[in-house]
Amino acid sequence: MRMIRIRKRNRDRSKLARRLQAARPAGRPWADGLSDVSIAGDPLAFPHLARTDLPGHPVTVADHSRLVREIAADRARWEPLVRYDALTRWYARLETGPGYEVWLLSWLPGQSSGLHDHGASAGVMAVVRGELVERSLTHAGDGARTLRPGGQRVFSAGYLHEVVNGSLEPAVSIHLYSPGLTEMNQYGGAAVPEQHPQTSAEVG
Repeated sequence: MRMIRIRKRNRDRSKLARRLQAARPAGRPWADGLSDVSIAGDPLAFPHLARTDLPGHPVTVADHSRLVREIAADRARWEPLVRYDALTRWYARLETGPGYEVWLLSWLPGQSSGLHDHGASAGVMAVVRGELVERSLTHAGDGARTLRPGGQRVFSAGYLHEVVNGSLEPAVSIHLYSPGLTEMNQYGGAAVPEQHPQTSAEVG
């Protein structure tokens, strides 16, 4: 009767285990000399398995702020689209999604949005070039602030403000509205929110 020899197979297995053990990162032992990566392959080699952008659409204020920061940082995305109009502020829609839209605006020196609200839309605003001055009006009074690249303004529905380029250089800003902007109510300089507005189709 012939005996089946298995020593060579065992010796080969031990040799493989020693090679893998020598190659493993320090401090990360593998119980059987094998790792998940050596068995299944590196999941990072398959991008569809390593996605980090889910869920696909922003739904919260924090999500909206993050999206505006990401777009602002991606100059290659918005910079080639910038135009300037000597007669009025220039604007173009950058992105739309379920319950939101994103606009790119340019401002030549002296151009202003006028005092307005955004109807039922809340939003996020960021300056990406130059600087703008925002004047807001509430029942507690009015206030002004200078907006520069790197900062953000988050506002709720019914927020009343005016934005103007008071500098000597052009400015560019990114605005997200949620839900998408369907009305922009203009007010006179001394108006308060309870007064009857006029409706404008502009973005600001």
